[in-house]
Amino acid sequence: MSLKRTIAAIAAGAAMFAAGAAQADWAPGGPLSLQIGFAAGGSTDTIGRIVAKVLRDQTGWNVVAENKPGGGGIAMFTGIANRPADGSVVGLGVSMPILVNLVTRPDKLDFDLDSFDYLATAARAQLALVARADAPFDDVAGLIEYAKTHDGAALAFDAKPQELAMRKVAQMAGIKFQYLSTKGGSANAKLILGGQAIAGFEAGEHLPFLESGELKMIASMNESRHNYAPDTPTLPEQGFAIYVDPVFFFATTAGTPEDAREALVAALAAALDSDEVREVVGNTLKSPIVNMGPEGTRKMLDDGLANVGQLFAQ
Repeated sequence: MSLKRTIAAIAAGAAMFAAGAAQADWAPGGPLSLQIGFAAGGSTDTIGRIVAKVLRDQTGWNVVAENKPGGGGIAMFTGIANRPADGSVVGLGVSMPILVNLVTRPDKLDFDLDSFDYLATAARAQLALVARADAPFDDVAGLIEYAKTHDGAALAFDAKPQELAMRKVAQMAGIKFQYLSTKGGSANAKLILGGQAIAGFEAGEHLPFLESGELKMIASMNESRHNYAPDTPTLPEQGFAIYVDPVFFFATTAGTPEDAREALVAALAAALDSDEVREVVGNTLKSPIVNMGPEGTRKMLDDGLANVGQLFAQ
């Protein structure tokens, strides 16, 4: 066995040991609800369900995956923020929708970043702007020219940051788009492939369609290019200083007892370090597992809130 594989095996064993030790001190008194802030069929749902399965396998807990869509995770996190802090519910959400709402309408939310205890991150999402393969453009400039001559050109989105980013693009270019709100990337792909939307956003669901030649990618919406599409420029590279870096993260209600919180942190770390979760996340997002831990997750959100404030505040 190579040194790298040996170290990885030791790390995985340590995580499993930590999870087992934590279980000895605390376990859910009933089912552990792993709530997913998006509808079934999308990348967040895929990640949540494989993590729930591995948690069940590794801990013996009764872990139930539940979809709680609405507002890009806003509905789910509102519920979690206002429930008893007993460790019986963990939410899986995406950072950008939460941060944008905290910046643009904090008075309308029933939570803030202090409303949660943060447990882990799973990965950074590589967000793509895609179009049907036969669309008469290959980049954002071409999309803008198309919109100038096609009144009502529609974009499909499933989270508010996507809409806000393209509203900024439209404002800078002096054009208008229509915006079709959906409950996930799978729905976006259906609208694009069906011709109801000229382009839309995907965080992994589009990959099979890229491989089959049905869709094409016209921009990375992240700060950097995607590892599976190194030749596709970012939105900033195409002249628009706007980007989003969504991170999948886990949180529970603030004030959860320390023994429960530590057990959840350890169990999630072990699940995320498993080959099964790594493979599914890699296949779904084309991104590696990145677990920032409790402190790193909170820092990511604090830093993201400042960045989003600069990018999206009106």
